[in-house]
Amino acid sequence: MQLRYSFRVYPSASQRTALTRAFGCARVVYNDALRAREVARDAGLPFPTVGELSKRLITKAKKTPERAWLAEVSTVVLQQSLRDLDAAYRNFFDGLKGRRPRMGAPRYKSRKDTRQAVRFTANARWAVTPGGKLRLPKIGDVRVKWSRRLPSVPSTVTVVKDSAGRYFASFVVDTGPEEALPQTTSEIGIDLGLGHFAVLSDGRKIDSPRFLRRAEKHLKKAQRSLSRKEKGSKNRDKARIRVAWAHARVTDARRDFHHQLSTQLIRESQAIAVEDLAVKGLARTRLAKSVHDAGWSAFVAMLEYKAARHGRTFTRIDRFEPTSQVCSVCGVKDGPKPLHVRTWTCKACGAVLDRDANAAVNVAKAAGLAVTACGAQVRPGLVPAQRSEAGTHPKPQPLTAR
Repeated sequence: MQLRYSFRVYPSASQRTALTRAFGCARVVYNDALRAREVARDAGLPFPTVGELSKRLITKAKKTPERAWLAEVSTVVLQQSLRDLDAAYRNFFDGLKGRRPRMGAPRYKSRKDTRQAVRFTANARWAVTPGGKLRLPKIGDVRVKWSRRLPSVPSTVTVVKDSAGRYFASFVVDTGPEEALPQTTSEIGIDLGLGHFAVLSDGRKIDSPRFLRRAEKHLKKAQRSLSRKEKGSKNRDKARIRVAWAHARVTDARRDFHHQLSTQLIRESQAIAVEDLAVKGLARTRLAKSVHDAGWSAFVAMLEYKAARHGRTFTRIDRFEPTSQVCSVCGVKDGPKPLHVRTWTCKACGAVLDRDANAAVNVAKAAGLAVTACGAQVRPGLVPAQRSEAGTHPKPQPLTAR
């Protein structure tokens, strides 16, 4: 399995200038290659290959006065930009053929894009120095904040500048089966929601942190300040960075929460089952902001790759499974219920069920996991007596002596 590890890097002023130059050169080569392919398509000619584009747009272009500055950056960065365009076209056509989810056609990159990235492969001869710095060709030794050890020698490194002006080094590494965790007997189902971020089939409820909602006041103030700045001014650019920093803090806090919770569940459970939610559909409703704030898709993706990495079983059940309509005690389907109904009583067995906990148990059962309804916060309800049994009078009767 290939994993990506990201570390914060702190380039100096001269190194930031060199990185900006590399970002710009890679962008120009990408746009030139995209333009060449679009011209060939309009003329009814076959697409030029990556090798042809490399000779025309890199090797020969460096010898011209208009593109002589391409020689100031590593050639590997420019060639990788052509490969990225080729991969973008391949993914686009595979989406049209139904081999993968559909995605848009490649578009031109702008120098005003707030996110920039360049990739260095092994041919670039980048290295990690004995002092722990990242040595990049024609950039220098960049200081890295290492937070963990890499499990193996990385094959590529991508230097990314995000919207907040932060720099990251992203490594792609291969991991083996040595990451498997000890076997456990716990098996859980997870019901994701908004009131509680997750409700587990063993009865535990994880509150939703609501990072975006908590930061709305600060975001509103920063966005208002940005809207009042003159377009094109330096003050507007500073205000934009402050807004990006505020959003970055929310994103980092949400990602950290997802990582901690997913790692905890993977370590505790041998098998995990979740429901395949239609997040795109829910994001078009009035609950869109809360749905995006929860970040269900990112959390489920973390569970999936961590389960595969550590030898756990991960299962997605169909989104049309009636988990909220079926009693987890007797299995009788009681019909759909509005969202404001948080507890309900089964008409067949009389059990009083918590909506979310009952759904979590049904998620686990639909995945074939060995769970019981004891964790679904079930309490016995009032069961009607049979006609042959003696009942109580609706009104208390006075005691009389014979």
